[in-house]
Amino acid sequence: MKGRVARRFAGIERSATVALLDLVQSLRAEGVQVLDLGGGEPDFDTADHISAVATEALRDGFTHYTASRGLPELRAAIAEKLAEENGIGVDPATEVIVTPSAKHALFVSVMAVLDPLDELIVPTPSWVSYTSMAHLAGARPVAAELRADDGFRITRDLLERHVSDRTKAILVNTPNNPTGRVLSRHEAEAVAEFAVEHDLFVIADEIYEKIRYDGHEHISLASMPGCAERTLTVNGFSKGYAMTGWRLGYVAGPAEVIGEVLKVHEHTVGCTSSFVQRGGVAALTGPQDAVEEMAREYAARRALIVDGLNALPGVRCAAPEGAFYAFADIREAGLGSAADFSRWALEEAGVALTPGSAFGPGGEGHVRLSFATSRTVIEQALERMDAALRRAAR
Repeated sequence: MKGRVARRFAGIERSATVALLDLVQSLRAEGVQVLDLGGGEPDFDTADHISAVATEALRDGFTHYTASRGLPELRAAIAEKLAEENGIGVDPATEVIVTPSAKHALFVSVMAVLDPLDELIVPTPSWVSYTSMAHLAGARPVAAELRADDGFRITRDLLERHVSDRTKAILVNTPNNPTGRVLSRHEAEAVAEFAVEHDLFVIADEIYEKIRYDGHEHISLASMPGCAERTLTVNGFSKGYAMTGWRLGYVAGPAEVIGEVLKVHEHTVGCTSSFVQRGGVAALTGPQDAVEEMAREYAARRALIVDGLNALPGVRCAAPEGAFYAFADIREAGLGSAADFSRWALEEAGVALTPGSAFGPGGEGHVRLSFATSRTVIEQALERMDAALRRAAR
């Protein structure tokens, strides 16, 4: 075979979270009892009324292509949701694209905005795929490292230290995976002013917006002064509506930018599954009781896992403000790096965690534990880790 695979993949690793899921499934297939706190998938079923609408669409033969931008009724529901909940005004005809997952929405946004050698500022720790997407676009991700001792807070000074004449955009995730931070109004103002002053695009990943605690307000960056015309807002149905397997998301923004995003979308997937989009309409326009019930259950699990982690020797954990992850500081546990600790937890306690180092600068010394699983699993995992830590200390 002549040549080799594309150079663009050099240096790009597999998704750490997907690889961990594969490992857990492989171990379970071998009969190993693993408690998985590494994944990012709600353990709830999709609400019945959503599934019923999609099932009816299948039975009615609604299984063909749709408009590439998505069903008009779904785009209208998305635009109404953005206006009412997020303070973002968009034209559903020209400023919304329905995508097969929020991940795809992020990818097409990055591809449309970034040229080769452009720089994308990413506050870290951050979700593992952001930097890889930038690399695939031929761009350079620039990590703006947030500090645990400052509560992983974004400041204007931090951003200014990472801007250059090649900076094209900034990508912000709130609520944040993995830290659980929710962007404060002061932080949102800092990001907005920074983007306006340097004339940058903003890509806002808001996939966890439905999962927040203690009254923390969700602030959409596109609603900030000067940001509507420069912001691509990405969201989806996986986390808030427990629709991970449906692969349904969307991106909204100014028409001239969305028009370019559409080109990437059309030349990759074409359109999102027709009957799945019908389910999306039901999710946005139907009862929200299941969303609220899940949020209450996550809050109870958050208290359980945070209290349990803080009772473990050498482990400290601040309560997350949003999403369903605890980001625990394990530096005093005496078991080495985050990767070492995660390997130890899997081998000695049978508990799957994600090392914080997988999320970029600022993540070392921490591990991410998902509480998108039952209270029973959380309790058992904490008990196993406690016993294993005490054995290690002997």
